[in-house]
Amino acid sequence: MRNELKIDGRTLAYTDFGGTGRPLLALHGGMSEGAAFTGLAAALGDEWRVIAPDQRGHGDSDRAPDYRREGYVADAVALLDHLDLREPVTVLGYSLGGLNAVHLAAAHPDRVGALISVDATVQIHPDESSDWFGFLRGLVYTAPTREELLEAAGPLGAQIVGQALRPLAGGSPRTESGGSSGWRLPFHPQDQLDSIEGCRGDHWDAWLGSDCPALLVHGTRSEALPQEVADAMVARRPRTSYAPLEGDHFVPFQDPDGFHEAVRKFLAGL
Repeated sequence: MRNELKIDGRTLAYTDFGGTGRPLLALHGGMSEGAAFTGLAAALGDEWRVIAPDQRGHGDSDRAPDYRREGYVADAVALLDHLDLREPVTVLGYSLGGLNAVHLAAAHPDRVGALISVDATVQIHPDESSDWFGFLRGLVYTAPTREELLEAAGPLGAQIVGQALRPLAGGSPRTESGGSSGWRLPFHPQDQLDSIEGCRGDHWDAWLGSDCPALLVHGTRSEALPQEVADAMVARRPRTSYAPLEGDHFVPFQDPDGFHEAVRKFLAGL
């Protein structure tokens, strides 16, 4: 079920997949949204109640003043409070969401009973020469038609956002005639660049700052999380399990069955 709450006048949208089981807060990756966990929610069934927000600046959630860790973490706590989830919950996060989950567990150990980090590194020092996210600088946020927006996004951008474009209608800007004023991306390109920059740095203190049971799901060919860093993360943090999967940084979508099974196995042991 799609819902929303207000945080300082800003909308945070979320999907509550329901179920009578224990709550699982699921934080998506950058340039994505909570709906990315639809398959996981189905795989876990009624044993777990998956709650997946569209993190600030993503999906149907409003843009935010900043994209620092503190803001992302504060939004997650506000959602838990809104749902009256006062007991520790299991938190899963992928990529950007994984980093946010790690910081949530470190800053609020009383709210997190278990942690699942999916291909989220703790050492983020992007190679400026590779410029993986350079395509964001050329993206337009809105266009009169869906086709124009996809064309402007280019092959890579269209591959990422093609299924998640939003019409500018309803509560969004409209033309003087009352019709839809066009289409928008599910994120603002500048917000994503700001969010990526906000991830830069060393996050070892946050990773080692919680002692709840944890699982690191790792794409063994991931450029975002090199093998030596993944090995160190598991070795240095007590009570941390490791689930290697054949794939790169996008392994949850390349091998959804393997991803779901790794998560299900870890959850069964809690």
